[in-house]
Amino acid sequence: MRERLVVIGGDAAGMSAASQARRLRGPEELEIVAFERGRFSSYSACGIPYWVGGEVATREELIARSPEEHRARDIGLRTRTEVTAIDLAGRRVLARDLAAGTESWTGFDKLVIATGARPRRPALPGIDAPGVHGVQTLEDGQALLDSLAGSPGRRAVVVGAGYIGVEMAEALLHRGYEVTVLHRGEQPMSTLDPDMGRLVHRAMDGLGIRTVASAEVTEVLTGPDGRVRAVATDAAEYPADVVVLGMGVVPETSLAREAGLPVGARGGLLTDLAMRVRGQEDVWAGGDCVEVLDLVANRERHVPLGTHANKQGQVIGTNVGGEYATFPGVVGTAVSKVCDLEIARTGLREKDARAVGLRFVSVTVESTSRAGYYPGAAPMTVKMLAERRSGRLLGVQIVGREGAAKRVDVAAVALTVRMTVEAMTALDLGYAPPFSPVWDPVLVAARKATAAVRAAG
Repeated sequence: MRERLVVIGGDAAGMSAASQARRLRGPEELEIVAFERGRFSSYSACGIPYWVGGEVATREELIARSPEEHRARDIGLRTRTEVTAIDLAGRRVLARDLAAGTESWTGFDKLVIATGARPRRPALPGIDAPGVHGVQTLEDGQALLDSLAGSPGRRAVVVGAGYIGVEMAEALLHRGYEVTVLHRGEQPMSTLDPDMGRLVHRAMDGLGIRTVASAEVTEVLTGPDGRVRAVATDAAEYPADVVVLGMGVVPETSLAREAGLPVGARGGLLTDLAMRVRGQEDVWAGGDCVEVLDLVANRERHVPLGTHANKQGQVIGTNVGGEYATFPGVVGTAVSKVCDLEIARTGLREKDARAVGLRFVSVTVESTSRAGYYPGAAPMTVKMLAERRSGRLLGVQIVGREGAAKRVDVAAVALTVRMTVEAMTALDLGYAPPFSPVWDPVLVAARKATAAVRAAG
């Protein structure tokens, strides 16, 4: 008897799950119906800032597989169709055709929830005015580009200084805008410790991006035409012809909550290692709507990244297809850039380590991306945390120029296998003057951390 798989969400996790299930089970065994409320499928949301900034020329370059390509593979993808209810007892979902305005129920034998995340959008006066944009989907990116094309001036305000905030600041700078970034924290990039965020702040100022710390936005001010004209904080007003919200995202789990499915402290769905929703036999979830296990802190976190979404989709599709796979967790690796400044982190920050009761040492080293005498050697700062008693690596943060960010991958591997900083110093890393000093910056930090662990007794 043929089964039906229903997938809610047509991007990374959902369509990876559908595609993998289709590879393992043909249409005679498994019917696949997927619902996507937007017009696009399987695209790189991470690439939107680079499309807005002009490094990526067209929207289509961000699309890995179109709805038509999915349908050609016997995946019944229905775009512009939003699921509005999940009936677990009846094993069905209610979906609304957004063009026709009609609703209908679709039954399922197996269900995948991949509803993603939504941008934080505080309920402030003027927050929905023309010229104010969140950036989460391709539709959002297109709306922002259209707004820039019709902008009466060249002043932009970015609210928030996380990954999206700094990437959008760069994109707007490339577009010729005068950019101001407002953020609530002590330093930009709250995913870093403040001392490393200070390096990012300094670099952004050097690029001509005005960065205002401890700024609490209170209102978006509009002109006579109703369009945004400024952003007000508790201390000042900042003129704006366009505003981009970069305050992060929260899991989109309203459907799941209403259906009675379990969510964690950070609002994401809770799953087992096979990405099956806890307490459910035939319901899976993946992508930005779930919480995942932090392998370093040993607790659930919400980590909305496309890399995890695609892996989780593969795991789900494999299990739906009758085979076996697991997603063990993450160590919290992320990289970004603002112009030529590269930013990377993995593992725990100081406040994360304190929050889970770990005692630690931290060290910071200054090095270069290549041998100091080789042309193009660029400065790099590496911060490393290690557990005080055992010397186990707890986290690494890197800020530098070309060649800095991807060095964090060495630390990510070390975290995953629970290496000590002393063991790291013996890693046989590649060396040649065009690529690294004799002692790679990450290993220099490991040596210093080893000494700090010994000194701490």
